[in-house]
Amino acid sequence: MTNVTPATSSSRKDLANTDSSSTGKNTIAEGVVQKVAGIAAREVRGVHDLGNGAARALGAIRNAVNQQDRGQGVSVEVGEKQVAADIVIVAEYPVELQRVADDVRKSVTDAISQVVGMEVTEVNVTVSDVHIPSDDADKGDADKNEARVQ
Repeated sequence: MTNVTPATSSSRKDLANTDSSSTGKNTIAEGVVQKVAGIAAREVRGVHDLGNGAARALGAIRNAVNQQDRGQGVSVEVGEKQVAADIVIVAEYPVELQRVADDVRKSVTDAISQVVGMEVTEVNVTVSDVHIPSDDADKGDADKNEARVQ
């Protein structure tokens, strides 16, 4: 679904007070709102990645061909004046998961309000996994061991 709002010559502050003399309408696609929310969520300290395991696997393939999906792990419902979002995150270890989820909610709400100009009714944040940096180091060590044994 896309968002359709009347276009007016008023400033963004006055958008809620639109009059009936509009000359057209603005349409904001769901994909745009997803992308805005995804960018905002990734900027939060303590967020390692977005999406569940399958979405991250597809994201890794997209990244390999330089086609990053900034809306990965984000689903939105866009109405005429309101947006609801669901965000799935992978948190860094050790962070306070409740704090990270609250920070993601605030960041996404602010970004959608400011960039898209719509009211955010809710942002649901699901922490689906915790990334442990030492796991990445172990993978690097495994690569070194494989290189030595040939």
